[in-house]
Amino acid sequence: MKTFIHESQLKIDRPRSELFPFFADAANLGKITPPWLRFEILTPQPIAMEPGALIDYRLTVHHIPIRWRTKITVWEPPFRFVDEQIKGPYRLWRHEHRFDEEEGATIMTDRVEYAVWGGALVERLFVRRDVERIFAHRNHVLSDVLSRHPEDQS
Repeated sequence: MKTFIHESQLKIDRPRSELFPFFADAANLGKITPPWLRFEILTPQPIAMEPGALIDYRLTVHHIPIRWRTKITVWEPPFRFVDEQIKGPYRLWRHEHRFDEEEGATIMTDRVEYAVWGGALVERLFVRRDVERIFAHRNHVLSDVLSRHPEDQS
């Protein structure tokens, strides 16, 4: 199975101890997911984020409704966590979220290893562009939301 890697980074001028709680609340995933995906968390909230936690979603990709289930396989606050697809559109989806401090700021790194049905041609023609757009949107929203001080967030 051919796998692909997408990696993106975002620097926020705040310590990770202030940023990680945003990611510990699964409800915030909907805030950073592009609206064109019509994303909805199906798992009742609040969700206890810990190894083994299962999260079910519904979304739409290219007008096709999809159900997706992920499992938190690594939970190491405030340093990193990993979610992996259990059921969904990919042959493989492993998303590591890493939070590294650098001079009072946090470098947030998203590293996704994924595989698709149809292999390299499908990935190049359809999937790669979508993944890049999703993470560009996510970083734009995160930059806006997380750059504000906690008392300014709503």
